[in-house]
Amino acid sequence: MRIIIVSGLSGSGKTIALQTLEDLDYYCVDNLPFKLILPLAREVLAASDILPPAVAVGVDARNFIDELYQFPATLAELRASDLTVEVLFLQADEEILLKRYSETRRRHPLDLGNLPLKEAIRQERSLLEPIVACADLIVDTSGTNIYQLRELLRTRIHDTPREAMSLLFESFGFKNGVPVDADFVFDVRCLPNPHWEPQLRPLTGLDRPVIEFLERQPEVKEMIDDLCRLLEAWLPRFEASERSYLTVSIGCTGGQHRSVFVAEALACHFGGTRDYVMVRHRELK
Repeated sequence: MRIIIVSGLSGSGKTIALQTLEDLDYYCVDNLPFKLILPLAREVLAASDILPPAVAVGVDARNFIDELYQFPATLAELRASDLTVEVLFLQADEEILLKRYSETRRRHPLDLGNLPLKEAIRQERSLLEPIVACADLIVDTSGTNIYQLRELLRTRIHDTPREAMSLLFESFGFKNGVPVDADFVFDVRCLPNPHWEPQLRPLTGLDRPVIEFLERQPEVKEMIDDLCRLLEAWLPRFEASERSYLTVSIGCTGGQHRSVFVAEALACHFGGTRDYVMVRHRELK
């Protein structure tokens, strides 16, 4: 049986994640105490003829504090029971969470009437650190809308068998911050910048003129070849350690030209030999 434990900061998209998994035929339960996850799994197994073989459980800071601290031990106990357990953690920048709460006018679950929203968010982030440390996949939803989050979860979790590793190449702009969910971060700002070519400035690394410009630069090819050799050498090591998800982030200044081109090139290279390769461009809306 496959169990997805869905956790994260309030306002980061946990409800959307659970709804998405429910649409994908997962049996979903929200805000379940840790100690009840194993009994739930046993009940679902016993009713396998009428219930889906996969379960998604929402866990957040509303659990008792001592249970949050015991999360690593509880997770180890679940995995020792021959269950396939993965931990998905969603997070977002503080400014984004403040904006979302302002728009929805919802009360933060840790706000009992005397705690400022900003402090409640920071307190929750601290309480959930034991879960973050155990997460198989961390998703930053700061720049992700509902539809993008649904698609990301579908492709990375539902469409990837548990025994395979999902590999995501993500372009980004350093001016908007480094992705917190990255396993590898590579800086390609040293490469020739199409931004300084007036006719290329409004285009992206997906457009043919920019592609042709970068393909003419020897150092671009050299960078891509070096990254391919590095990843070819080390990806098998991550797979051997039973990693389910790996995110390789490629950054340039604005996330529009060079990082997009390099991420696409890497995805094309590894997509020829691997089954579960995806590409995402954070700054391209």
